[in-house]
Amino acid sequence: MFAVGLTGGIGSGKTTVADLFAAHGVAIVDTDLIAHRITAPNGAAMPLIAKEFGQEFVTADGALDRAKMRALIFSDNTAKARLESITHPLIRAETQRERNAAAGPYLIIVVPLLVESGTWKARVDRVLTVDCSVDTQIERVMRRNAFAREQVLAIIGKQATREARLAAADDVIVNEGAPLEELAARVERLHREYLALAGTPST
Repeated sequence: MFAVGLTGGIGSGKTTVADLFAAHGVAIVDTDLIAHRITAPNGAAMPLIAKEFGQEFVTADGALDRAKMRALIFSDNTAKARLESITHPLIRAETQRERNAAAGPYLIIVVPLLVESGTWKARVDRVLTVDCSVDTQIERVMRRNAFAREQVLAIIGKQATREARLAAADDVIVNEGAPLEELAARVERLHREYLALAGTPST
């Protein structure tokens, strides 16, 4: 099935764009949701995380203590790689399972770290980047997550640069706060292009 990799920095609006594609009947596989699922209570990654990092990184209900892990990652340069060595194989396997089961005219795979992974670009037919300024990212994430500005900047600093994401893109949706109707219209235009690329007649 024709597959589009949808990416963008934190706070860029990837979920909003994915939801707009889903409204056209497009199949969506969201690797971020998969990552949350495998680190939820009794998630597939949790026994391995407890073994690698210790039980103190597991909440009382058996989920990943995200705040504690986030703090460790920013203080220990090896922590991120250690965590990803556990989660990435599980995410890849579940993504492939969902990809095989997907039904629709084509597939959107939401991959926040598409550029950082180095392998995703070869696993999709096209890359769509949702873009906005860093200032907009900071404002949105501070409002959404109640993070301090320094926390948001630290997260952005761990991600690919805006320039790198734009360089990897075949298509770009600019999401700087335009009305939802404008965003929806841009998605509809791309949807028709993707239908043509997938060899599916538009209706």
